Amino acid sequence: MRKITIFDTTLRDGEQSPGCSMHLGEKLDIAEALDKLGVDVIEAGFPASSEGEFKAVKEIAGVVKRASVAVLCRCREDDIDKGFDAIKDAVHPRLHIFIATSPVHLNHKLNITQDECIQIIDKYTRYAKKYTDDVQFSFEDASRTPIDFLAKCAQTAVNAGATTINIPDTTGFITPQEFSGMIVYLKKNVKGIDNVTISVHCHDDLGLAVANSLAAAVVGAGQIECTINGIGERAGNAPLEEIAMGIKTRKEYYKLETGIDTKKIYRTSKLVSSIVGIKPSANKAIIGSNAFLHESGIHQHGILQDKATYQIMDPSDIGIPENALVIGKHSGRHAFKDLTVEMGYTLTDEQIDTLFPKFKELADRKKDVSRVDIETLLAGYTRRVIKRIYTLKDYEISAIKNQASATITLESEGKSQTEKMTGDGPIDAGFKAILNITGDFFRLLDYQVHSITEGKDALGEAIVKLTNGKEIMTGKGISTDVMEASLIAYLDAINKLIQYEE
Repeated sequence: MRKITIFDTTLRDGEQSPGCSMHLGEKLDIAEALDKLGVDVIEAGFPASSEGEFKAVKEIAGVVKRASVAVLCRCREDDIDKGFDAIKDAVHPRLHIFIATSPVHLNHKLNITQDECIQIIDKYTRYAKKYTDDVQFSFEDASRTPIDFLAKCAQTAVNAGATTINIPDTTGFITPQEFSGMIVYLKKNVKGIDNVTISVHCHDDLGLAVANSLAAAVVGAGQIECTINGIGERAGNAPLEEIAMGIKTRKEYYKLETGIDTKKIYRTSKLVSSIVGIKPSANKAIIGSNAFLHESGIHQHGILQDKATYQIMDPSDIGIPENALVIGKHSGRHAFKDLTVEMGYTLTDEQIDTLFPKFKELADRKKDVSRVDIETLLAGYTRRVIKRIYTLKDYEISAIKNQASATITLESEGKSQTEKMTGDGPIDAGFKAILNITGDFFRLLDYQVHSITEGKDALGEAIVKLTNGKEIMTGKGISTDVMEASLIAYLDAINKLIQYEE
């Protein structure tokens, strides 16, 4: 079995997806989860893009204990200087440099010739090598680059000292047969390529990101770039969970393996979807809510006789918990902590102190508390608690036909303030009252409510996306009362935007 390096770019390419901006504490949550998942390389961000991004990458580099930490840099000395400054304290720092190589990019975006492009690749690969031996060079839009010129670009990067060369299908344009042929051509025509890692980075515009990635791996690519839940630009990237489970389930065919602890996939997926506010579709492969359900009578009969009739994976393979009852409102702190350990979490005493009251509040509201409830509670927790500039103290909602009003009380710096507003509905009225108290004029972009568990006392998760015109932040709230969950989510997004502005 040949081991494939898993390069996760959830924190870079994933965050570039519209509406997927993350708070610093949330980025650290995801970075630690990826490290525990077994990801080999975590692309932490693009430090040269802003001071906030630089700070976030620097902190991520400090908390990742095992994986390499990579940063994206343009072919500019200041990008590379700042990039390495952000990751110099990482256990394994990697500089990831890129330039576009396709005719449409060279002619219309960069306005340079092929010869100039070659000179740039050589110059900045050598410049990056002065900081670290781990240098990755990417040829943006490689799948639409003439193969002879792409080979020349790859040869230049290899000669200049790159240890990984990345062949991205930036626009999701290529097919598996074409892509595997491209990798084979490069392996035959680039001297010294056997001494470096060939990486692939595939987008899903035509739904072929996973197929293209695996086709390239079969013929010699040694690294696959992907994201949790497949989030990313436009239609997204190759989903990590599909890559990992595809290789594991069909290992005899692929003759490949990864270092991913697949039993942590479900938990990591829940964490990311909770943070960015994008719930995977029900029929999403591996982690969709319907991925292991069987409704057809014929299917159900087969499953009862032998799961292998219609199921090629078991839910436990990716860490989906059985929805069994666990502990209740009379359970103590030690029982709660023991349960989190049993479920695979490693929490500090301070984190338990923060989470246990939330569990008790949940147990008081719900008759039965399941493992799914606990997973949701833990997935919504941020290791670095976001500063609660405003907290919800009380609310009263009334609605009769087309008349709705909300009386909201918020607390800030020990002082309470109450505001009453009317609106088109109870949610609209509540949100207006909150804005009146905070004095802000953030624009609502999206609002969703999902039921997480079953029954009349099911947990509801509210997702709110707000913008201040520059940044988009996602707020989330969890409660058995969907109105309360909505107000908490709205305040969560407001607190993040206020901190961003500060």
